[in-house]
Amino acid sequence: MLEKARFQNFSCVPNDVWRFASGVNVIVGENGLGKSHVLKALYALMKVQADAKGLSKSTLEKAYADKLVAVMRPESLGRLAKRKRGRERCEIALELKDSDHNCAIGFATNAKSQVEIIEAPAKGLTLSPVYLPTRELVTLCPWFLPLYDNYHLEFEETWRDTVSLLGNPALKGPREKDVARLLHPLEQAMGGKVVVDSQSGRFYLQASGEGAMEIPLVAEGLRKLSMLARLISTGTLLKQGFLFWDEPETNLNPKLIKTVAASIVAVAASGVQVFVTTHSLFLLRELEMLLGDKARAKLPRRWFALAASKDAVLLEQSEGVEDIQTLVMLEQELAQSDRFLEWEEA
Repeated sequence: MLEKARFQNFSCVPNDVWRFASGVNVIVGENGLGKSHVLKALYALMKVQADAKGLSKSTLEKAYADKLVAVMRPESLGRLAKRKRGRERCEIALELKDSDHNCAIGFATNAKSQVEIIEAPAKGLTLSPVYLPTRELVTLCPWFLPLYDNYHLEFEETWRDTVSLLGNPALKGPREKDVARLLHPLEQAMGGKVVVDSQSGRFYLQASGEGAMEIPLVAEGLRKLSMLARLISTGTLLKQGFLFWDEPETNLNPKLIKTVAASIVAVAASGVQVFVTTHSLFLLRELEMLLGDKARAKLPRRWFALAASKDAVLLEQSEGVEDIQTLVMLEQELAQSDRFLEWEEA
């Protein structure tokens, strides 16, 4: 479990210590305040520790730098340091429940191809983190992998990582019951099951009595659900893992957002540590209500809000959403409701 992250002069992210829950972590805030940057930085460092073939200082210096650049796509590593006049130093440190997984790195604005290892992990992560971007990726299977691996493409490496996970075989055995339980609400919302052709590797939505429909012909919102369903069916999102999901509500109607919220909570309850960013008041409230249910009372949760001040971005964090004062999206939606009532009465 990731317990803490400390950021110092990283992009526009506040210089602060983030304290995470082992269950659901929700980050809200306006565009351009660093929500996605936080998710990508956490993912990049943890992905290196999951995939690294060696944990020597020289190996990690390059691996961390390469992954941050591949995931965030700056022109150079130093561009990720906070933009100020002169030379600035950036640091990112992660603390996990097992201190042998702790790591800390630093780099300056002139850094290009390696970071400084402040603290190296003593051992790698046994489970790889999963990153879901704002768009669906099932339509990229399976052709995207060889294209990305053989050509220089300006795509975030999170896409490549996740597409490779989507191609894993479905789980079988004792854990199939757990998979079926998590898949049930998703398959109801999609109106069928996600299947993969073993020969072509292409994805289809198999609806009962209607045959299989090619996944590109399925509505984009349902394709996002199918991506989540596939990762559950392969066992990737089943117990003791990490899920980073950037704005899951994108291109979803309120009905599907409710399904996504329920799935996020169910995945977290199965043992996966979940990190979500959102602009959606609807998703925020759904998560708040689901986590407020007596059945989920013991599921740890933590709420974060980023807000712009005159000179910097500020961070608020709490175990209760009611303690977060800076909920800009809530203020704007309430203001819109007031304007609508005034317009209707005019």
